[in-house]
Amino acid sequence: MAKFEYQAEKWNGEKIKGTVDANSLTQARVKVKNMGYKFLSAREITSKSVTNAAIRSLSLKEKIDFTQTFLTLNKAGLPIIESLIFIETNGASRQVKMLAQEIKKQIIAGYTLSDTIGKYPNLFGHVYIGLAKAGEDSGEIDKTFERLIELLQKQGNIKAKLISALSYPMFVVVLAIAVVLCMLMFIFPAFKDMFDQQGKELPAITQFCIDSGEFLKDKWFFIPLGIAAIVGIIFFFLKWEPSKRVIDQMVLKIPLISDLMKAAAFSNFLTVLQISYDAGIPIIECLYLSRTTLSNSVMQDAMRLSIKKMQSGAHLSESLKSSNLFPKMILFMVSTGEQSGRLGELLIQCVKHIDQQLDLIIDTLGKLIEPILLIFIGAIVCFLALSLYLPLFQSYSI
Repeated sequence: MAKFEYQAEKWNGEKIKGTVDANSLTQARVKVKNMGYKFLSAREITSKSVTNAAIRSLSLKEKIDFTQTFLTLNKAGLPIIESLIFIETNGASRQVKMLAQEIKKQIIAGYTLSDTIGKYPNLFGHVYIGLAKAGEDSGEIDKTFERLIELLQKQGNIKAKLISALSYPMFVVVLAIAVVLCMLMFIFPAFKDMFDQQGKELPAITQFCIDSGEFLKDKWFFIPLGIAAIVGIIFFFLKWEPSKRVIDQMVLKIPLISDLMKAAAFSNFLTVLQISYDAGIPIIECLYLSRTTLSNSVMQDAMRLSIKKMQSGAHLSESLKSSNLFPKMILFMVSTGEQSGRLGELLIQCVKHIDQQLDLIIDTLGKLIEPILLIFIGAIVCFLALSLYLPLFQSYSI
C-alpha cells in the first residue's frame, strides 16, 4: 500500500493538505471524499518527487503545444504511449519533453492519463485536470482536449489584450523615468557652475534637481537597487494575503479598471463554466472549476457563497445573482437557458457578450490613457523646464 499526499477543500472553501494510505490514486480519491472533503488532487509520495520538482511551471504556450500535439496524434489513431514518445523526442521545449517522459512512465506503471495529469496541479491547474478527468470518464478525450485548447487559446487572447492595452503606457512611463534620470545626472550638473557664478540662491526646485543629480551620479548603484526594491515590495504586497485582499477591494472600486478586471474574470469564468458543462461535469463541480479562474479574493469569496447557495438547492441563475457580481444580461441569459433546457447554448452567448464588452472596455481604456499620458509627460517637461530656466529668468530680471 502506497502513501498519497492530497489536496482537498472543506465545505467552507478552506484548502487543506494531508496524507492517506491507498493502493491507487482512485482509492485515495475515494478515501478523501469519504472524509467529507472536496477532492482537488493527490500524488504518490515516492522518490519520483525529485523528478517532478525538476519540471517548472509550464507556460501557456507550452501547455497549448503539448495539448495540440497530443490531440493531433490521438486523432491520427496513435496509442497514448507512442504519442508521448513522439512528444518526448520532438517536444517544443525541454519542459514539454520532460513532462511527456514523466507521464509516459506513470502510464506504463498502470496509471490513467487523467490520474497522471492530476499529479501535476502546479503545471496544469485544477481546470485542466478536472476536464481531462471528465473527458476520460466519458470516453470523449478528443472532444475534451479540443475544449482545453479552446480554453487555453481564449486565456492567451485575454492575456494578449491586457498586455496590449498596458504595454504602451508602461513604455511611456519607463521612457519618461529614463529621461528624468539622464536630465538629473548629466544636464543639471553641467549647469551647476553657471548657476554658482550668478551668486544667487537657487529656486527650491532647481536646487532639489541639482542635489538629486549629484547624489545619483555618485551613488548610481542606488538606481538598480531602488528599482529592485520597489518591484520586490510590489510583488510582496500582491502576494501577501492581508494586503492582497485590500488591493483586490480597491481595484473593484476604481472606475473602468474595475470594469476591465471584472470583464476579464467573467470571460474566463464563463468559458470554463460552459466548457465543463458541455463536458458533462455536474454543475456544482463546474462552479468549483470556474471559481479557480478567479484571482480576485473578493470575487472568490462571493462565488464561494454562491456555490453554497446552489448546494442548498438554488438554481444556477439565483446562485450567480446572490454574488452581486454578474451583469443583469448574463443573469437573464443563464436563467433563460435553465428554463428552456438550453443552458449550454446560452452560456456560449454569454461568453460572446462578455468578450464584446471586454473589447469595448479595452478600446475605451486605450483612448482614455492617451490624454492622461500627455498630461503626465507635460507635467514632467514643465517641471524640468522650470527647474532649468528659473535661475536664468532671475538673472535677466536684474
